[in-house]
Amino acid sequence: MSISRQNLSVIIVSFKSDHVIHRCISSIDKEIEIIVIENSNNTKLKKKIEEQYTNVKCILSSANIGMGAGNNIGIKNISKDFALVLNPDVILEKNTIDEIIKASKFIDSFGVIAPISDKPEYPNYKLDKNDNHKFDQFSPFKVKTVDGYSMLLNLKRLRKLENFNFFDENFFLYLENDDFCKRLRSKNENIYIVPKSKIHHLGGEAVDRKYHYEIELSRNWHWMWSKFYFNKKHYGY
Repeated sequence: MSISRQNLSVIIVSFKSDHVIHRCISSIDKEIEIIVIENSNNTKLKKKIEEQYTNVKCILSSANIGMGAGNNIGIKNISKDFALVLNPDVILEKNTIDEIIKASKFIDSFGVIAPISDKPEYPNYKLDKNDNHKFDQFSPFKVKTVDGYSMLLNLKRLRKLENFNFFDENFFLYLENDDFCKRLRSKNENIYIVPKSKIHHLGGEAVDRKYHYEIELSRNWHWMWSKFYFNKKHYGY
């Protein structure tokens, strides 16, 4: 089954992202359903977003539960066949969705398909040289992993996988996408990048700058924990 706007939802997990999330939402076609999971319990943001955009539903989590857990809430609250997971500091180009839709019609099967970063010096994917993965500037190409700030999940397919959970909620921040992709590939699911579909990632701008110091301390801690947990989970002590 190919992707269409009618069977696609967008999931955005945000945390104090008022300053950037409107640019992200405004770059998405109005006919596409958007679910925002707000991890700061910001009732004012929920009210403002739902009043301003008719295609957006905002769900407030009980606490800051992290990216993976937030994505899982979004997945549970949509009935569409496909979900585009975005960070609030990502901006789509006019043809981003169109190019993904076109590409999906020519790919036999995929678990994840993703647009490409418009900054080639900061690729949002990793190739697997052991599987002869190669970059292609025109056609979709297979990759080892894609970054979690922009990845489209084939929910119709993934929901049928035996003993497969979506995002491991033990990852609060960082590497939940690597873990997700690694488990997908162990199920022989394909992960693709669509080079004609581009996105702009502001990078590190998802949380308001006035919380910069607090967030930097948190980032450092969670990066170390995620690295430890990822290696322990997949490779042992």
